[in-house]
Amino acid sequence: MMIKQIKVGMASCGLAAGAGAVYDAFKEALPETVELKKTACIGFCYAEPMVEVINDKGESRFYGYLTPRDVKKFVDNTPPEKKLLLSEYEDAPGNKKFTQQVRIATRNSGVIDPDNIDEYVESEGYVALKKVCCDMSPQSVIDEVKNSGLRGRGGAGFSTGLKWQFAKDAPGDKKYIICNADEGDPGAFMDRNLLESDPHAILEGMAICAFSVGADEGYIYCRAEYPLAVRRLKKSIKDAEEKGFLGDHIYGSDFSLHLKLKEGAGAFVCGEETALIASIEGKRGMPRLRPPFPAQSGLWKKPTNNNNVETYANIPWIINHGADAYAAYGTEKSKGTKVFALAGKVKEPGLVEVPMGTTLREIIFDIGGGIKDDRPFKAVQLGGPSGGCIPEHLLDTPVDYDSIAKIGAIMGSGGMVVMDDTTCMINIASFFLNFTQNESCGKCTFCRIGTKRMLEILRRIQAGKGEMEDIDKLQELAEQIINSSLCGLGKSAPNPVLSTLRYFKDEYLAHINDNKCPAGVCRDLVNFDIDAEACTGCTLCSRKCPVNAIEGVVKGPHKIDQDICISCGACFEVCKFDAVIRS
Repeated sequence: MMIKQIKVGMASCGLAAGAGAVYDAFKEALPETVELKKTACIGFCYAEPMVEVINDKGESRFYGYLTPRDVKKFVDNTPPEKKLLLSEYEDAPGNKKFTQQVRIATRNSGVIDPDNIDEYVESEGYVALKKVCCDMSPQSVIDEVKNSGLRGRGGAGFSTGLKWQFAKDAPGDKKYIICNADEGDPGAFMDRNLLESDPHAILEGMAICAFSVGADEGYIYCRAEYPLAVRRLKKSIKDAEEKGFLGDHIYGSDFSLHLKLKEGAGAFVCGEETALIASIEGKRGMPRLRPPFPAQSGLWKKPTNNNNVETYANIPWIINHGADAYAAYGTEKSKGTKVFALAGKVKEPGLVEVPMGTTLREIIFDIGGGIKDDRPFKAVQLGGPSGGCIPEHLLDTPVDYDSIAKIGAIMGSGGMVVMDDTTCMINIASFFLNFTQNESCGKCTFCRIGTKRMLEILRRIQAGKGEMEDIDKLQELAEQIINSSLCGLGKSAPNPVLSTLRYFKDEYLAHINDNKCPAGVCRDLVNFDIDAEACTGCTLCSRKCPVNAIEGVVKGPHKIDQDICISCGACFEVCKFDAVIRS
């Protein structure tokens, strides 16, 4: 069988891993009989750079971990079998991981060229928009979305159809729609993948929404830190206008829609819809009191509907395949699928899309491959800075809005940061609280000052100066911040602290009562020494020590000067003979 086509993944993850050089090598070496194309990310981010190889029978195989040196093997029609990841016609390591997923929002990711509108059209693109414009009424579209059970994928989980209904029913001759692409959670990259891989799906979903609520103008609010997504969105809007999918009298109807791209400056608080609206208007991004809700008074005080990237990406599929087909996936109260970004101490980080109700264990261990270096699992942070840390005994919790809320976390936009036994949970709580404290707009006193006081307490505990009263102070401050903050950032800022207190209180007690950090992370509570009998004198530890605290001769035992040591752990990390002892 001969190779007929090769697609190279050119999303941010692939480009960062060297996909550009791989593509250039293919371009130079491939014969004219083989078509070379670009695509984006199929979700196996850990294996980038990746290529899809299609033979003369139309059969497909995916290869990962490629370098320019591998190109010659493909030219010679002898692909490196050890780098085979996915295959339609042969067994491959990723086949099972892939079949456990259901790709609706990510249906075109890593399949089509995101810069080629014709490929999107060939993949059922803008068919749903035509159906809506020519055969449906605004209310019938909203009813279809309601019946699908789709809930907002930005974190709150509010009914998408009901939200659209509010905007449609709001009085006013001018209405707006907004796409919130201001993805700011640490470790989250779901929206970035969709924007880079399938931008027209988001545009089509927005157009269907605009038709339903009666809007003729809209904005995509995208992080400026996503330059590739911004570039592809700009091109997609331009191409859609030229093809007549955006602009005036779409599909010959009375419906018109003009979209603009607004680049955000990186303020996490602008993920909150009223702060986002203020930013689009040219004001400082700060939340305002609700009601009135944006559906009644939003952008420039006009009725406005705001959904996130993943929510819009589902809409064309729902219109094309029907509400019942979408509702067939998921649970009773959480329908459909959800996209998650797996990051942290997981073997195979990347993007996955699974039916609602899939357990955390299935996502992390079956699809993500388990924990790096086979270390013990400790926790998974779900929901970003607004979420919580979920321990091992809750790994069989189904991932849906209600089940996750019951255990003290939130679904959020879909970020999952996996942690192993080398993670200090107080350090994690401190990290996320530091993030939200820095990102607070400052409008609410308890969010602005309360998070600062909580962070000071956490850092005091990490330094071995904590007291038992500090635990009560953390819980009291958390309650006040939740009850007194205006927006979701403040109300959820204490969640990482509360969840670690709930499930990992023993670590707080070890720091306070025993002056020990069980994970060996908090520098003030960790000592390093060298076992002279185990030390081989390889000198690697002394060469890696940033403060020259390790003395010794080649092939002789080494010693750490405790007066100089800063407990950074560099020696512990590099020692290959387990000679460095952490206590």
